[in-house]
Amino acid sequence: MRGERASRLPLLVAAGVIFGVLFLASLVAPDFVDTPLLDKGFEAPWEAPPFGRDDRGIPLHQYATQGAQIVLLPSLAAAFLVMALATLAGLVRCANVGWADTAIQAFAELVGSLPRLVVILVVALMLPLNWKVLLPIALAWAILAAPGAMDEASAAAGRLGGARFVEALRAHGFSAWRIYLYHVVWLNLRSVLVRQGAEVMMQVVFLEIALSYLAVSQNEPSFTHSDATYSWATLLYQGYTALLGEPLWHAMGLGLFLVALVAAFAQVTRLAARPR
Repeated sequence: MRGERASRLPLLVAAGVIFGVLFLASLVAPDFVDTPLLDKGFEAPWEAPPFGRDDRGIPLHQYATQGAQIVLLPSLAAAFLVMALATLAGLVRCANVGWADTAIQAFAELVGSLPRLVVILVVALMLPLNWKVLLPIALAWAILAAPGAMDEASAAAGRLGGARFVEALRAHGFSAWRIYLYHVVWLNLRSVLVRQGAEVMMQVVFLEIALSYLAVSQNEPSFTHSDATYSWATLLYQGYTALLGEPLWHAMGLGLFLVALVAAFAQVTRLAARPR
C-alpha cells in the first residue's frame, strides 16, 4: 500500500504543478495586451524575455496568460459537470432504482447519438453577441461527452454487484452515506470520474483553440472570448505564419508547449487516479 502511494506521489505532484502554472497564468493575465511596438516586432526570447514578441511587438507571454484565463474555469466547470453526471449514474446503478436507471440509459442513448461538433456550432451561433464566453460551449460539450462517462461509471458499479454490494455493507452496519460516498464513489468510481473529468477538461481546451483558430484565420470575431483578449490559437496561428517565412518560430514553440502542457496534465491525472 505504501509503495503504491509512493509511486503515485510524483504523478500527483506533476499534476499539481501543471495546474498551478495554469492557475497562476490565469491570475496574472492582463485585461488588455500592451500597445503595439512595431520597432520591436519579431524579437526572439533572448531579446525580449521570457518568450519574445510577435510581429507587432506585443509580448507573447500576454497571449499565453490571457489564453489560460479563457480556458481554465470553463474547462474545470465542464470536468465537474461530467464527473457529477457519471457519479449519478454509478449511484443509481448501486441503488437499484429501476426508473432512474432507465431514464439515464435513455438520456445516454439520445445525447450519445448527437453529432458533437454540429451541436457545439449551433450552441455557439445561438449565443447572444454579448455572451462571448467559453462557459456555455464548455458545458454543452460536457453534456455531450457525459454518456460515455456515465456508461463507464454504471459498468464499474455493476461489477461491484450493484444493489447486492450495498445490501452486504448495510448488513455489516455501515451507514448509507459511508457506503455510497466512500465505498462506491471514492474507492471504486474515483478512477473513472477523475479520468473522465481530466479528459473532458483537455477536450474543452482543444475545442476552444480550434474554434478560435478558425476565427483568427478568417479574421472573424471569436465565439469564446471578447475581442480585447487573445486565445492560445493566436500563438498557433502566428506559428503557422512562420511556415510561410515569418520569423515567429518562438510563437509556434510556445503554442505547442501550452498544448502539450494541457495534454500532460490530463495524462498524469489519469495515471495518478488509476485503480489499484
